[in-house]
Amino acid sequence: MKKIIIACIGIAVSVLFINAKMNTKFPEKIDFAGEETPLNIPDVKERMDRELVVNEFMHGSTILIMKRANKAFPVIEPILAKYNVPDDFKYLAVIESSLTNAVSPAGARGVWQFMPQTAKEKGLEVSETVDERYHLEKSTEAACRYLIAAKEIFGSWTMAAASYNGGINGLQAQIDFQGVNNYYDLLLNEETSRYVFRILALKEIMKNPAKYNFVIPQEELYKKQLTRKILVDSSVGDLAKFSKLQGINYKTLKYHNPWLRDKKLDNPAKKVYEIEIPEVK
Repeated sequence: MKKIIIACIGIAVSVLFINAKMNTKFPEKIDFAGEETPLNIPDVKERMDRELVVNEFMHGSTILIMKRANKAFPVIEPILAKYNVPDDFKYLAVIESSLTNAVSPAGARGVWQFMPQTAKEKGLEVSETVDERYHLEKSTEAACRYLIAAKEIFGSWTMAAASYNGGINGLQAQIDFQGVNNYYDLLLNEETSRYVFRILALKEIMKNPAKYNFVIPQEELYKKQLTRKILVDSSVGDLAKFSKLQGINYKTLKYHNPWLRDKKLDNPAKKVYEIEIPEVK
């Protein structure tokens, strides 16, 4: 009986220790784009905690995101800065696609997950042979244009971020119905109500990886390969042959230019495209 009691006490102490350890991880304060999250509101704190716990213990997914960020963020960050869009929006790209050229069941594509019509409205080309939703630089610029417009409508970056998921019209309808325009005061559908907290959780974990037990050696992070850009202002009938002329293979061409969506490039309008060619050592 003594052994059982001692074992139970040991387990209880361990649980308390683990809980205490986990509780010390919860941030005292956090903000999105300089707009403070009201963690003093009980449901807000619980929603934040949920996303922290989920993402902290989704080890494989979170590790891969951190590895990809080392390659993607240096491309995204200067574009956000150029458009005066807060740097925190790079974490919106993280939760949208895990920094991959993802395809959603609804038809959204690319790192920024644009639907075809929205992509075209924001200046991206979407055709049978070219889909700039897969072009990281151009799709980041399109995302900036969307977010700036949403900020002008809603008056806050937090609401602009929420509208990226819930839609401008959808969010406005809830504001009109509920009579409040603060994200943390609105009752929204589950996906949109979690959306900003998911961004905040990834921001917190990725800025403080060791605190959440993510220690990835620098040499294991993915790196962007050195490339040169060539200009093409005509149609290319066979991209495999074109690749060989550049000293690379077709797979390598498509890896560095995922926006090329076919075996050819149709260009009757003589548009100038920049195609990235990796520097071969």
